Amino acid sequence: MKKIAIILVLSLTANILFSQASKGKEVPVLKEISGLQVIKAIYPDAAGVEKINDVWFRIVDAEKKQIGYALSSKPFSDDIKGYHNTTPVIVVLDKDKIIRKVGILSHWETTSYISRLDRQTFFNSWNGLTVESALKKKAEVDSYTGATISANSLTKNVELVLKKANENKVK
Repeated sequence: MKKIAIILVLSLTANILFSQASKGKEVPVLKEISGLQVIKAIYPDAAGVEKINDVWFRIVDAEKKQIGYALSSKPFSDDIKGYHNTTPVIVVLDKDKIIRKVGILSHWETTSYISRLDRQTFFNSWNGLTVESALKKKAEVDSYTGATISANSLTKNVELVLKKANENKVK
């Protein structure tokens, strides 16, 4: 009987210790997010993207008619790390080159922190702005409590791709 009681106490203690040790510790997992998935949130009729230059992409529908533009920081952002790894972004613009959406692409960030940024409307910080005016705006990263490292890296990615877009303008 004593052996059973000791085993029971040890297993309960181990269970409590392990559950508390892992509480709030989310294991980083790659979240696969395609650029087209982000684009379709704004342009449901989007069928694809066509490269214009190293920075700019044309968003087209099934008839290859242009419906907007996209910018991706992915080829330029290998040195910009979030909490776990790179945090590439996509910027979706309308035909007048007004930003409609900023979204994170495939990443290793903790889901709860990215969700927190989304709830706090971090990704909407640039909506409605031109590339030039968005470059002048600074997202107030400090206001995104609990996800500062992710917010800083995402902001750097947005600023990087906007700068490159401004340097490589399309007509």
